[in-house]
Amino acid sequence: MRILIVGATGTIGRAVAGELGGRHDILTAGRSSGDLRVDITHREEIRAMYEKAGPLDAVVAATGKVRFEPLAAMTAEAYEFGLQDKLMGQVNLVLIGRAFLVAGGSFTLTSGILDHEPVRLGSSASMVNGAVNAFVRAAALEMPNGQRINAVCPGVVQEALATHGAFFRGFEPVPAARVALAYARSVEGGQNGQVYRVQ
Repeated sequence: MRILIVGATGTIGRAVAGELGGRHDILTAGRSSGDLRVDITHREEIRAMYEKAGPLDAVVAATGKVRFEPLAAMTAEAYEFGLQDKLMGQVNLVLIGRAFLVAGGSFTLTSGILDHEPVRLGSSASMVNGAVNAFVRAAALEMPNGQRINAVCPGVVQEALATHGAFFRGFEPVPAARVALAYARSVEGGQNGQVYRVQ
């Protein structure tokens, strides 16, 4: 398969590329590195990326940013950051990508454990992760041409503890290699509308 991994240089993206790379042709995309460049907050950049990539069997989105701030300090603009990046960025990867994905191809999006295990400072992440999961379940009912869509909902990734660990005190970390297996299950399997929880 020809698989596009958006966010392939991040902790999860690298693990997914490592898991799938031995069996498939991998194209990588990112804001500042990879085979293709894309800022997922800009629809025109997403379309240009797909046009350069050509036909694809699968798209994996291992990307998306949100703000971690106290609720008292959060503004509409702070919430908008996560909505435009992690939520609508991934949604637009699907909306625009449908035309470039082969019949029977798949999208795999990324949410996260805060959809159902909230933490202080994480209201934006909880909101966005929950919305990603809900979008996947609903969109699966209407995907064209036999295309599939799933999401991976990981816990805090062990290799990212240095940067994110302070937000996840008491959570058991998950190795990135184990998280990557859920993406392989989505890409190489046949399920549709699933949220794979890796915790």
